[in-house]
Amino acid sequence: MSTYKKRGYKPSNKKEEQQAQESNSATAEVFNTLDETASRSEKWIEKNSKVLLYVLVGLVVVFLGYLGYNKYIGEPKEQDAANELAFPRKYFDLAATAGSGIDSLLNLGLEGADGKYGFLDIAESYSGTNAGNLANYYAGVSYLQMKKYDKAIEYLSKFDSDDEMLGPISLGAIGDAFSDINQPKDAMEYYEKAANKKDNQFTTPLYLFKAGQTALILKEFGKAENFFTKIKEKYSKSDQGRDIDMFINASKYGK
Repeated sequence: MSTYKKRGYKPSNKKEEQQAQESNSATAEVFNTLDETASRSEKWIEKNSKVLLYVLVGLVVVFLGYLGYNKYIGEPKEQDAANELAFPRKYFDLAATAGSGIDSLLNLGLEGADGKYGFLDIAESYSGTNAGNLANYYAGVSYLQMKKYDKAIEYLSKFDSDDEMLGPISLGAIGDAFSDINQPKDAMEYYEKAANKKDNQFTTPLYLFKAGQTALILKEFGKAENFFTKIKEKYSKSDQGRDIDMFINASKYGK
């Protein structure tokens, strides 16, 4: 244990004198070690100064390259993709209101025409852009309407969005595709994901209801009751909440 010593203190005996010498020696050793370490660090820096300079320059180049990519490549590419998306969307929107020839319109949207890109081209050529991501959604929904369920699942699975509506709807559309190919377990899984993606008064009760209906088909009555009860408790004013007691009772009787 160290002992505080006043200024001008002199050892009163040999033991204290020896302790003082040992303390001074230890202090000197520490300073020598620090000096040696500093010296080695200086030598290492001096020896590797070129390497360090190259690393620093490299970091600056990467940073400037990132800024340059965004300004001269990323942003123009994003704008080009958004412009390209206008053409196939025209046919997608027409298909939504057309009385006949829907598949032909959807195909034009998917494949493109007159040298213009369709959703498939945009999704591939502009992957990594917002428009490329959105093209996956349109392609998936188009395939779903054409009853090409495997393709619908493939493209909708590539789409990723935190949008209040598109996020849940894309997951719910995958659930619809699985339901149409008689894979109710997968359908229920995606309906539940869609319900939980964003909490709102439209998509949440809609997909809770679809999940509950699918659970009834699977005879998983406990799950069905949970889905329907959540609608009653939190979304009673929604379209699905109006007659929800009937479905809750059906779940209970099925147990």
